[in-house]
Amino acid sequence: MKFTEHLLEKFHLEWRQTYEHPFVQELGKGTLDKEKFRFYMIQDYLYLIDYAKLFALGAIKADDLETMGKFAALLDSTLNEEMSLHRAYAAKFDISKEELEQAKPSPITLAYSHYMLHVAQNGSLADLTAALLPCMWSYWEIGKELNQIPGSSGHEFYGEWISMYSSDEFGSLARWCIGLMDRLAEGKSEAELAKLEEIFQNTTRYEYMFWDMSYNRQMWPTHVK
Repeated sequence: MKFTEHLLEKFHLEWRQTYEHPFVQELGKGTLDKEKFRFYMIQDYLYLIDYAKLFALGAIKADDLETMGKFAALLDSTLNEEMSLHRAYAAKFDISKEELEQAKPSPITLAYSHYMLHVAQNGSLADLTAALLPCMWSYWEIGKELNQIPGSSGHEFYGEWISMYSSDEFGSLARWCIGLMDRLAEGKSEAELAKLEEIFQNTTRYEYMFWDMSYNRQMWPTHVK
């Protein structure tokens, strides 16, 4: 069994819990409150800025030109394709450029992105890959599943999101990351594999928490004097 197959089997419940979250389900049905998606778009824009840095660090930690080039392609895809999608959506949801630039990260956005950057900066390339994999892999799987819902890809507000993450182009990047994780896991000791499992599980949990945060539009708690 490949390492990624093992991860999917071991953390199946966490994986399905993410897909079954009301935010994702309502997104696919086209019934999601626009204000919730608006909140998500702003926070995901901030998240992607730090997520892109993971690919830059991946290029630094890579030990061959092919892997360096792939991480560079991921960096380009995130900075240009994904973030351009966010900027296009901004107009649909009345999000100004100034609002995006002045937005502050929620506690979950901050914790999630800082955890991944901590792992990437202090760990190996395998650690970095385990940290970034749940986001890319789960978005591809979610996109494909939601795309199967009749009419979902043609939805006025959410169709473009579903089409992008279910696309062959995004899928090819996700498949490469999956393959890289399997390659980097080869020959690792039980202790090293356990560490990779923990990182993968943590960022899978953060994925669920990000959807939940967006659904509830959760920012820092306010204190009543």
